[in-house]
Amino acid sequence: MTISDDTVSCRNWKSVLRHDVPASLVVFLVAVPLSLGIAVASGAPVAAGLVAAVVGGVVAGALGGSVVQVSGPAAGLSLVVAELVHTYGWRATCAITVMAGVLQLGLGWLKVARAALGVSPAVVHGMLAGVGVVIALSQLHIVLGGSPQRSALENFVELPAQILDNHTHGVVIGVLTIGVLLVWGRLPRLRAVPAPLAALMVAALTTALTGWDLTKVDLKGGFSSVEAPLMPQGDWHAIAGAVLLVALLAGVESLLTCVASNRLHDGPRADLDRELTAQGAANIVSGALGGLPVAGVVVRTTTNARAGARSRWSSVLHGVWVLLFTAVFAWMIALIPLEALAALLLFIGVQMVNLGHVRNLRSHREIPIYFVTMAGVVLIGLAEGVAIGLGLAALLALRRLAWVSVDVRQAGERRWRIVVTGSLTFLGVPRLTEALRGIPSGSAVELDLHLDFMDNAAFEALHAWRLEHERAGGVIDVDEPHGEWYSAAISGARLYPARIPPRHDRWWLPWAYRRRSRPMGSYSGDAASCEVTGADGAGGGDHDGVTAIPGPQGVPDLLEGAREFQRRTAPMVRPLLHRMARKQSPSHLFITCADSRIVPNIITASGPGDLFTLRNIGNLVPRAGAVPADDSVAATIEYAVKVLEVRMITVCGHSGCGAMAALLGEVPDLPALRSWLRHGRQSLARFVAEERTEDDTGPLDRLCRVNVIQQLDNLRTHPFVDTLVRAGMLELTGLYFDIGAARVHVLEQERFTPVPELRTG
Repeated sequence: MTISDDTVSCRNWKSVLRHDVPASLVVFLVAVPLSLGIAVASGAPVAAGLVAAVVGGVVAGALGGSVVQVSGPAAGLSLVVAELVHTYGWRATCAITVMAGVLQLGLGWLKVARAALGVSPAVVHGMLAGVGVVIALSQLHIVLGGSPQRSALENFVELPAQILDNHTHGVVIGVLTIGVLLVWGRLPRLRAVPAPLAALMVAALTTALTGWDLTKVDLKGGFSSVEAPLMPQGDWHAIAGAVLLVALLAGVESLLTCVASNRLHDGPRADLDRELTAQGAANIVSGALGGLPVAGVVVRTTTNARAGARSRWSSVLHGVWVLLFTAVFAWMIALIPLEALAALLLFIGVQMVNLGHVRNLRSHREIPIYFVTMAGVVLIGLAEGVAIGLGLAALLALRRLAWVSVDVRQAGERRWRIVVTGSLTFLGVPRLTEALRGIPSGSAVELDLHLDFMDNAAFEALHAWRLEHERAGGVIDVDEPHGEWYSAAISGARLYPARIPPRHDRWWLPWAYRRRSRPMGSYSGDAASCEVTGADGAGGGDHDGVTAIPGPQGVPDLLEGAREFQRRTAPMVRPLLHRMARKQSPSHLFITCADSRIVPNIITASGPGDLFTLRNIGNLVPRAGAVPADDSVAATIEYAVKVLEVRMITVCGHSGCGAMAALLGEVPDLPALRSWLRHGRQSLARFVAEERTEDDTGPLDRLCRVNVIQQLDNLRTHPFVDTLVRAGMLELTGLYFDIGAARVHVLEQERFTPVPELRTG
């Protein structure tokens, strides 16, 4: 069954009428006052802001890569535009906007949009905050009845005198506008009307009723008052820099808003290259028609998404509404006092200093970038502030990449431990050599290198110190748990950070097969080339690159293993174990064989506190009332079920089980073992009674599997276990581990099936 194109089209138009048209009206009501205010702050004709709003909605909305992003004049560009207007004039600024659009168009076609995301958000937010401060300081003078100065610093210096001057009606209108903006959002019944529109309406109505003589917004002639662009005159290097600045600032702000818009809706994800191309087309059209530069705007985009927009029709229609409103109701805009518009800009400027961004940057230690960028924009200029912020961000990134920690501790009498962590480059050599200088000559040193990179300068410094220390009679044990930068440098091999596999052999390989350095003082770079052999003594040919040879001193004892745990693993698991110190809450009772090749935590990928484990020869569970009695197993099951309240009991057998082999053949002449294996007779009887299966791998492994099933039945002979199983409060399951294949099988309806592997790529 298929749905016709007409039906789909009908559904789409219903969605537009239901969701996008109402959302477009809400955005339109927000866009008009903001566009007017940004035009005034930019020193451009008021109509230029409305032109940019129309073009941003229709052109960028129709062609853009985001279905909910709304473009138009942006407050973040107002300082740049104001400077361009002052330097080149308004018509030349329009030409610069056209050229910036052409540049954006080319960058979009080259598909470099994602490169803009490489700019630190701390720089962008700091830039916007600085612009907000500059706007707020300049517009505060207008609210107070004065005129703004040329720089933010001059505005700040002149502010006390401006406050002390006697201002009357203009101040009242400004304070009234800000008051409405502050309280309007707290009035639930009035939220349908956007606060900026309500504030300007109240200010205009108050001015009309009181008859106060205030300067009004000049919109004579509406769109007919706009002028065509004119090529700028002057230094072409400066003009090219201005084009580049407008293109990059508008592009970065648009792309960051585009990325943020993805979190505001569940529709199609944004296409950044398409968005950058659309912004370029919109700026070409806006500049050619005498409008402000266009960029994606966070406030309007957020309003659009929250109003329920589902498609790009909302953005397009909002531009149409701005066009119709300006053409028909331009006389209403002329009723708005400039003091009210300045108060709106003051309010917007303060909101641009977003403390939420500061809190987000704190955890990443990027607050200095934010405040340095903001201060640079306020005190020096927009381009200079952004450049300073980018430079600081690059320096901090370089510092983090070159960060190295050198921890020196005395581990005993004449024994020291040095832990070097991070990227060991020439920048960290002074810190390294300073730490190594404090090691007494002739002492034993444990040197742990947790490195993701080591350059030649660092290697030379470290190796020279090692040779000198050994010549003085000292011994050094060098260990590299995460990579082999030092050993590779000794052997002359080339290593690349992205190609170095993590070394997990510290915890899962047997003692005899660990990659171990040689005894202290005799580090060898090729000590890690080794090979794992199978049980039959043949070389293992398929071990995914895991190779090892027995250590030079034979199998280490438990004390050395405990020492390795204390050095490497304990610091990582200590916080977890500290929380578990007073109580255990395992979810499983795991019953398995005492065979040394079975490690429950490895084959189940479990950790401390997950498994309450019972191990014995043959993973046997004596039946209730069995002779000879075994209170140890019964006590473990009883404690796990009644005290720990586990919800699952797993019996895990394995291939080649020695206990099952003894049941099939001759039980060794060991009295205790012979008595214990009597509990396996039920398994043997079940094995004899069952028919062979087609996939039979041999009598021994078949008995090993049958034994798991029998032990699950034996568990049910214990009344408290059977009662909980019948009530659905306890689950019994069986596993079988094929040692040779390293494969876990799970019991399903009297048959064992391999646990499927999760494959990626």
